[in-house]
Amino acid sequence: MFDPDDILYEDNHLLIVDKHCGDLVQPDPSGASALEDRIKAFIKERDAKPGAVFLGVVHRIDRPVSGAVLFAKTSKALARLNEMIREGRIRKTYWALTEQTPEPESGELRHYILRDGRTNRSRALDAPKGDAKEARLRYRTIGFGDRYALLEVELLTGRHHQIRAQLSKIGCPIRGDLKYGARRSLPSGGISLHSRQVEFEHPVSRLTVSVTAPVPREDKLWAHFEKL
Repeated sequence: MFDPDDILYEDNHLLIVDKHCGDLVQPDPSGASALEDRIKAFIKERDAKPGAVFLGVVHRIDRPVSGAVLFAKTSKALARLNEMIREGRIRKTYWALTEQTPEPESGELRHYILRDGRTNRSRALDAPKGDAKEARLRYRTIGFGDRYALLEVELLTGRHHQIRAQLSKIGCPIRGDLKYGARRSLPSGGISLHSRQVEFEHPVSRLTVSVTAPVPREDKLWAHFEKL
């Protein structure tokens, strides 16, 4: 069942929830339980809705990633939010714990992402090739530890595994991300990439919505970095 304590923001048009690592956002061929379906079941019971519950997925984050995910509760909100996504008007900020500190410690990365559907993996290339799509992000190093650095990443495009592939490309794989070069996995099976904040103009009221997701409570290293 969906835990209502994971709701970070809700009104008549929007819902932002705190996704746990390991959760699927939408159903996939694996048949595993998906967050979208659990939220629909929760809303149907909570609000005693007689018919089907509308819930539109505005953006997805990978299964091993945690943090804020935005849903639309009305078709009008979904259409407007999808347009905002296409136009880059939804600001998405991530936190990543990386095995190396990038050099320089802040900057912008621009690569071309080539997705391999067979292995469900992406490559970050320095130049265009085949079906590769441009990928851009900004980053800055905001914390240091004995073995890891904390990066704040602003996603400027939304490509498959973009942050994971681009940080790996510059020699800074994300903690626990074996697929992209990390030294070891994490007991949770997740990776230390967290959708920290979403900020945008409300599609109906036009007021600014800014929501921050707490770091995973079960990982003490996250808690250490959050206090820095």
